[in-house]
Amino acid sequence: MRTVVTWTAVTAGSAGLVAGSLYAVRMPDESGTGRQAALAGQQASNTQRRSAGALAARLADRLGTRTAGAYLDSSGRPVVTVTNQSDAAMVRAAGAVPKALQRSPATLNRITAALRQSTSGIPGTGWAVDPATSKVTVWTDDSVTGTRMAAVRRMAREVGPAIRMVRIPGRLRTLALGGDAIFGQGTRCSLGFNVKRGDQDFFLTAGHCGNVVRTWTADQQGAQALGTTVESSFPGDDFALVQAEEAGEGAVNLYNGQSQDITEAGDAVVGQPVTRSGSTTGLRSGTVTATNATVNYPEGTVTGAIQTTVCAEPGDSGGSLFSGSTALGLTSGGSGDCQSGGVTFFQPVTEPLQAFGAEVS
Repeated sequence: MRTVVTWTAVTAGSAGLVAGSLYAVRMPDESGTGRQAALAGQQASNTQRRSAGALAARLADRLGTRTAGAYLDSSGRPVVTVTNQSDAAMVRAAGAVPKALQRSPATLNRITAALRQSTSGIPGTGWAVDPATSKVTVWTDDSVTGTRMAAVRRMAREVGPAIRMVRIPGRLRTLALGGDAIFGQGTRCSLGFNVKRGDQDFFLTAGHCGNVVRTWTADQQGAQALGTTVESSFPGDDFALVQAEEAGEGAVNLYNGQSQDITEAGDAVVGQPVTRSGSTTGLRSGTVTATNATVNYPEGTVTGAIQTTVCAEPGDSGGSLFSGSTALGLTSGGSGDCQSGGVTFFQPVTEPLQAFGAEVS
């Protein structure tokens, strides 16, 4: 029987904000009530942020080209960028905070189109619109030096103050290993989410895994068959559909003997708390730092990605990113590791679900 769906870390390494990684010295609470109250408060806060993130994503989707996106502010409130008073009133009535854009969506789209034309051939670069500042954040990894760095800086100077340059540690790469491990053709990746298409059972994983593996097993020796890759998309996207030998559970492995039920799929929002797990690094948490991001790997360019602070390492590719019971993404690649931190990217899960006519099971 197949193991529960594992969600594995965002694309290659990231600046991991691990739950419980910050500590403060305090007097012990003999009754334990202080600790219980703190945990209850944290759980309530995470629940509120998940709800706020879902609202912000729905409103941004409703506005379409009239917004540059949405995010959660420092207090966890859903903020949606708008271009007119009518949309602002609609956002306010829905319970979110409208924010007027300093630059129009059309202007920001022209900037990203120019970046795509001038820097898509430079591995180690990427960009995304920051809805909070109405700017485009452009990042470069340690491999971008010399004439390639000069080309990126020249482009940034031509655009002017609408671009913010960021240097990230390490080198962007895909993670051709995996989470709740799946094996094939000498490769280890992660099972993302179990899905259904009609009455047939499938699961999702990374496209850069599906491109090289036809037959998947649950063990390295190849004795326990899991499924067969039927469609795969990478670069451009990074997702693959695998027809399963048998139905899997609609849950994510939490690596503590428990699992998280997955009941729906949704879109990520900047500032939203998210979690992932993988066979290499276990359960990790962080926040979304960008959506609709472009990342240039040595193997090719992926667009529309989710950028997060969740760390990941080789062995985490293809696994699932989620928030509560909502599926958000599949691990694609990034830079760094869970010791030094880095940047991570996920393929949004809603895209393959729509492309394949599937739904989370």
